[in-house]
Amino acid sequence: SVKDVRQVMDSATRRLGEADVETILFLDEVHRFNKAQQDTLLPSVESGLVTLIGATTENPYFEVNAPLLSRSTLFRLEPLDNHSVMSILQRGLEAEGVTADKDALELVVNCVAGDGRQALNSLEVAAALAVNRGGNRVVLADSEAALGTKAILYGRDEHYDVISAFIKSIRGSDPDAGLYWLSRMLDAGEDPRFIARRLVILSSEDIGMA
Repeated sequence: SVKDVRQVMDSATRRLGEADVETILFLDEVHRFNKAQQDTLLPSVESGLVTLIGATTENPYFEVNAPLLSRSTLFRLEPLDNHSVMSILQRGLEAEGVTADKDALELVVNCVAGDGRQALNSLEVAAALAVNRGGNRVVLADSEAALGTKAILYGRDEHYDVISAFIKSIRGSDPDAGLYWLSRMLDAGEDPRFIARRLVILSSEDIGMA
């Protein structure tokens, strides 16, 4: 509430005055703060009483008040690349005390769309399945069960070939083929946002220009 924000600012004022210690205020999901709450933060941010760090999964230009946003530096955190996700999984294997087949790890990497938390959660479930089986090695079937998906051949080349076939099917007015290629991408763990972006491009270029 606004009262809570003011109490935090009062504590920051005392901390600075009594101990000459500055305050860093971290607000997770800052978009959940309403306009009144965000306005309460503004004077303390302007005066330098607190260093505000806000995290949000929403578009800050829509969810954060313009005066607060204008006094902020925006950092966009991108999804992890496949190499980074694999590194996280390797550390996760050490923490779980298990090993894993290469194809089991690659399936997780290809299905989590750069989300490290989802990768570790999936690995934890797969490792538990392996241990319950009486082993200490995660195999492809464990990853499939943890992710709720089947491993379909879908490497980097297939990624572009299938989306191309999908777009050409729509361009050729073949709805059955379009649905086939769409379902194949989704079953393989393709990021739906990638498909949506390509559909927007299709509607702009192929349909709009026609």
